[in-house]
Order: sequence, then structure tokens, then C-alpha cells
Amino acid sequence: MAELDLLRFLAALAVVAFHYLIAYASVWGDRPAELFPALAPVAGLGILGVELFFLISGFVILMSAWGRGIGAFARSRLVRLYPAYWLSLAAVAALYALTGAKPLDPKLSPGEYLLNASMFQRLFKVTDASGVYWSLWAELRFYLLIAILVIVGVTYGRVLVFGGIWLAAALGVKVAAAAGVFDDALVTEIVMPDYAPYFVAGMALYLIHKHGGAWLPWLYVAAAYGMSLHSALGRVHRRIDAAGFKNMPVTDTSVIVTITLIFAVMALVALGLLRLKPSRTLTALGGTTYPLYLLHSVVAVALIPVLTGPLPPWLVAVTVTIVSIGLSYLVYSFAERPVQRLLKPRRSPQSPTAPAVQVEKASVP
Repeated sequence: MAELDLLRFLAALAVVAFHYLIAYASVWGDRPAELFPALAPVAGLGILGVELFFLISGFVILMSAWGRGIGAFARSRLVRLYPAYWLSLAAVAALYALTGAKPLDPKLSPGEYLLNASMFQRLFKVTDASGVYWSLWAELRFYLLIAILVIVGVTYGRVLVFGGIWLAAALGVKVAAAAGVFDDALVTEIVMPDYAPYFVAGMALYLIHKHGGAWLPWLYVAAAYGMSLHSALGRVHRRIDAAGFKNMPVTDTSVIVTITLIFAVMALVALGLLRLKPSRTLTALGGTTYPLYLLHSVVAVALIPVLTGPLPPWLVAVTVTIVSIGLSYLVYSFAERPVQRLLKPRRSPQSPTAPAVQVEKASVP
């Protein structure tokens, strides 16, 4: 699905724009929003690129899990997530060990870096080696929940039951927490009330894509949309509270419009109204997305302090973005893709579930 490749790449660029033009004050040595005042209101919305990733993930991971056993599903996820992740982790460790760089330094011991290699560091209250790893923890928990569904057997009805229970649990946790009558960290970690709506909406949209537009999946999408607005506004407000509106100049209206566009575009994809012809370019963009998400912060820490001064800020930002994309493409082409080809499960072209293999490239960080 070439349209998902493009959407994933745009989501990654949005995250890059948010970090480079809004978030990385310690890297620039100045407030990026003051360096790029005209772009800051739009770049700030790049924080919601991860929300688009989660929505796409719900769609694609259900597609990938359909018709698979637990072994094949687990192996496909491991092969998809870990090779590029380990490369990025090695790059982070090398950057701070060999260059003496200070911005964004997680200040981890060798043992903590080793625990990061498992991707389960948050389970042990260990700091992420890179700030972008937080979303991978959400993805991993989603995969573990989907694994339960895979063990039971993925069917239309079971996906609806699974999604309905998860969405209701997420809403219940949010309401109870807001009322001050619930504060169970373990349940919150499992249910993920802030991110569950995106995953459930993506799954419902895949059911619409696969089986047609029955009313119940659309009801899930509508409910998830409402919950997503609340979650997205809360995440942006927390950022504004931490940095100040001057440094995160994003309005509630722009957040609502952005989330609405994200859901609308994904609905068009599900209905088959947004289709792009597959091409090598779009495939490459889709493949570059995950390494770009993982590595752009490393490139920023390595290059922005060096280039700032000799070059104007806009040229620094453009140069570092181009280098990040180029490096990510090299990682995808010469490291990630060969490993995936070597290790991913093989299927016969005659298998009725063979199309699931075709979308492995579309899974998200």
C-alpha cells in the first residue's frame, strides 16, 4: 500500500520538524521557536506525527497478523523492529562515548545501554537511550496485546470484541483517573488510555478496508476520534506547560484540525479512495521512515552544534534533515533490508495470506 508508505514518511518528517524546529533547545544552544518563528506554529504540530504512526500501526499490524500463527507473528515483529533499533542504539552510545557530546545525553551506564537493547528498559525504570524510544514501548505493548488475539485466532468478530473491550477499558481508566478514583500504574501501562484510541481506530479502519463499511467499525472510529482529541490536546498542553507557549506556539484549534485530518486521510485509505501507484520511490520512502525516526536525533546532536555559526539556522536545519534522510536510506538499504530478507518468515506465493507479507515494509515504529 504505497499510500501508507508516503503517510509514514510524512509522519516521520513531522516528528523531525518538531524536534529540529521546536524541541531541541539544548542542541541549538537557543530556543528553536525563536530561530524559526514563522515555522514554529506548524512545526509544533509535528509532535502529533507519532499519533499518525499509531493509527497506521493499528491498521497495518492487524493486516500483518491476519492468518498468522503466534510464531510467525512474533518473528515478523522482531525482524522488523530490532535491526535498525540496535544500530541506532549503537550510534547513540558511540556518539556520547567518543565525542563528548552533551545535548540529549541520557547518561547511561554500559549495563543500562545493554538493557536498552532489549527495548524493555521502561519496564525496569531505566531511562531511554534516545528520547524517541518512548513510542516503541507503546508499540511493544500493542504487539503483546495483539499476540493474545493471534493466539485466540484473528477473525472479524474477535477483532471487534477485542477492540471494543480495549476502547471501553481505556475510556474507563481515563474517566476514573480524571475523577481521582483510580490510580493503578500497572493497569494504565497495559490499557494505554492515551494511545489505545489510535490503535483501535486503525484496527477498525482495517476491518472497513477488508470487509466493507459496516456500521460498528465506524462507531469504533468515531469513539476513538473523540478520545484521541482529548489525548492529543492533553499531550500538547503538557508540552506547553513545560516549555511555555512562546516556545511551543500551538493552539487547540490547530491540534483539533490536525487530528481530524489524520483520521480523515486514514478513512480515505480504508475506503480505497486514496490510492497511489506503487513505485520504488515510495517503497524507499516507506523503508527509510523507521531509521529516520530512530537516527535523526543522533545526527542533530552530531551536526547542529558544529554547523551553527558558520551557517544560518535555516540552512543548518535543511542540511541536517537531508543528512538524516540520506543516512536513514543507507541504513534501510544496506543494513535493515538485507537482515529482514535473511530472517523474516518465508511463505509460498500461493498462500491465501501471502498479502500480509507484502505489508511488512509498512509497519511502523
